Amino acid sequence: MAVTEQQVLEALKSVEDPDLHADIVTLKFVKDVKIEGGKVAFSVELTTPACPVKDELEKQAHDAVAAIEGVDSVDVTMTARVMERAPSPEDLLPDVKQCIAIASGKGGVGKSTVTVNLAAALAKSGAKVGILDADVYGPSIPLMMGVADERPLSRDEKIVPIEKHGIKMMSLGFLLEDGQAVMWRGPMVASTVRQLLSDVDWGELDYLLVDLPPGTGDAPMSLAQLAPLTGVVIVTTPHSVAANIAGKSAALFRRLNCKILGVIENMAEFVCPKCDEKYRLFAGQPGEELAKEIGSPFLGSVPLDPVVGEAASDGEPSVLSHPDRPQANAFTEISGAMAAQVSIAAASKPKSEVTAEEFQPVSE
Repeated sequence: MAVTEQQVLEALKSVEDPDLHADIVTLKFVKDVKIEGGKVAFSVELTTPACPVKDELEKQAHDAVAAIEGVDSVDVTMTARVMERAPSPEDLLPDVKQCIAIASGKGGVGKSTVTVNLAAALAKSGAKVGILDADVYGPSIPLMMGVADERPLSRDEKIVPIEKHGIKMMSLGFLLEDGQAVMWRGPMVASTVRQLLSDVDWGELDYLLVDLPPGTGDAPMSLAQLAPLTGVVIVTTPHSVAANIAGKSAALFRRLNCKILGVIENMAEFVCPKCDEKYRLFAGQPGEELAKEIGSPFLGSVPLDPVVGEAASDGEPSVLSHPDRPQANAFTEISGAMAAQVSIAAASKPKSEVTAEEFQPVSE
């Protein structure tokens, strides 16, 4: 008997997405089933090009269909389309599918470094990515991305973001003179965050990563009120002080009804370049323990590697400049884990429980 599309779909119901906990047929991932005699071809459209289990799902789908009697060959094409947010009349980012804030409790944990490398890893996977540098007091993204001397242009009354490595960027650093300090209080910070969101022509993006200033001040609160955040990623280091303040940052965002997508531990272990031995230099609370403490997923650890800092000073993400080092593998795996949590959050779409009016920035 000839192989039918119904047989193919029934076989593919055995393949389950481990993050969304449903089979790929029910999730409507299976597209364009074509059958010619014993030859079967179809595509599987995932929720992110950075899916960490893409290869595993491809193999499972191939094997499930190959086991059907009468099938001689199976051609599986893996594609991706990032899930879109529900539209809102007051949405400042209507063409951005998912907006993710990268936060930390204290400075010096490498939050901006993590941001640029996650963005580079996502872009490398095929996603359309942007970075909004919302650290109005210490914008560092232009320097880390090697575009500190660039100045954005305007088009149709919108600011055109600077682009490099396939990543669109906007930062207050592009608009300030060298050495110019920002001395603003709450209302000015809130106004600037709004302009960086609404006055920039981001175009269509799969992911916009927002690099926040450290702490729990006006910029993080304003962003939580104004931006359609999918969730927040907390960056910490294995220091008890860093972990303690990171926990407070997580508590702030939860109070503002922002989902915590997970915890990233930066500068976790030092990998000896000569012997490959691993040394944990800091004895504080590990990121995995912090994640358990605040009840959020642990997205992974980034080893302490001198090339990360060197690459940032040279204006290039280390995941691109040193792709064969352990840190590059870590950033790539973490970007996939983060993208998976974004898909889970987008699928669940929790309702708001706290009004933004309760958390207006402090006035002068």
